[in-house]
Amino acid sequence: MNATLSNFSYGAVTPIAAYLMATTGAALGLRCTTRSLRRPHRRARWLALGSVSFGCGIWAMHFIAMIGFDIDGAAISYDRDQTLLSLAVVIACVAAGMFLVGYRGRSPLTLVTAGIITGNGVVTMHGLGMNAIQVDGSLDYDGRTVIFSFAFAIVIATAALWAAVSIHALWASMGASLIMGVATTGMHYIGMTALSVQLNGQAAAGEATSNLGFLIVMLAGPLGVLLIATAIVMFDPDMLIGDGDRDRTALAPRGTDSAYPVR
Repeated sequence: MNATLSNFSYGAVTPIAAYLMATTGAALGLRCTTRSLRRPHRRARWLALGSVSFGCGIWAMHFIAMIGFDIDGAAISYDRDQTLLSLAVVIACVAAGMFLVGYRGRSPLTLVTAGIITGNGVVTMHGLGMNAIQVDGSLDYDGRTVIFSFAFAIVIATAALWAAVSIHALWASMGASLIMGVATTGMHYIGMTALSVQLNGQAAAGEATSNLGFLIVMLAGPLGVLLIATAIVMFDPDMLIGDGDRDRTALAPRGTDSAYPVR
């Protein structure tokens, strides 16, 4: 039996919350990359923090959006191990892309390579997250929509990495984060249109509450990471001084604190 699917069981609450998570992760990733370029002696630390923040933001976006996912007439549960694996994969791939552009610059070859790695990580995370769904039936996907969402993910990832090493002013990076939030969340919902579910029987939808509880527990860790990363970035001297002041003072000789030229 072909099931009726809904991605908006809680109305606009889940897409808006998912968008906010994607935007927060993107903003932290951009700001941490800016810090890494200005502080070569601490570049690895800032890139690591930015990678974890960006990856957690993307992952949290996906699973917050999945809170609103419902299969009419069926109970949904998630495999814990595959859910956690999807988090590890997206963080690892985002880190690979960010470290690549962070150390090798923004040449077209570097950006494309990093974008493919990062985009593939986002799509793999989505696939693992969907594969973690346990339901009395089978999940099928439209191949053309999957290919389109994969290409879209690579374009988004490449644009995000370019922005990370090219946009340094605070308000410009905030604007870029808002756009990336729309693109990342939109990619998720485009990917969800590829899904169809064939149920084996008429199951009762009585486990929705436990499913919600599981996702909330899974989201607690990444949301905590984003909160800590936000505090670190907000209280960093660059943020307190202001980007414009930092750029001007960086022109003076200051040893290892001088600005790192972006190539």
